[in-house]
Amino acid sequence: MRLSQEDERQGESLSIENQRHILRKYAEENNIEVYGEYIDDGISGTTFQRPEVQRLLDDAKTGVINAIIVKDLSRFGRNYIEVGQYLDYVFPAFGIRFIAIQDGVDTSNRESSAMEMMPMNF
Repeated sequence: MRLSQEDERQGESLSIENQRHILRKYAEENNIEVYGEYIDDGISGTTFQRPEVQRLLDDAKTGVINAIIVKDLSRFGRNYIEVGQYLDYVFPAFGIRFIAIQDGVDTSNRESSAMEMMPMNF
């Protein structure tokens, strides 16, 4: 989960709460066990040097997780070339499935039209 602009509330933003609701509901409906949450609240998606992204990548590399679910591609990152590198090279090397719910992206089905349209979703 990520949000680059803080809202008017103290603590977690309303957007983070919304993302959590969407992600938890998806996981429940698809019988996916949730290992944990990775939240970069108030940090731009233009960089992948975000603390929670680094923790997520460490967990992926060590085999702690086998899937990453985001609300949409922009929540993972704003640079579509770098996002594409993770989806095409890094995550497959570690056996990680990547799902962007609202964009219809699921790397377990690389033949889907959503995968072909992915660069246009940014």
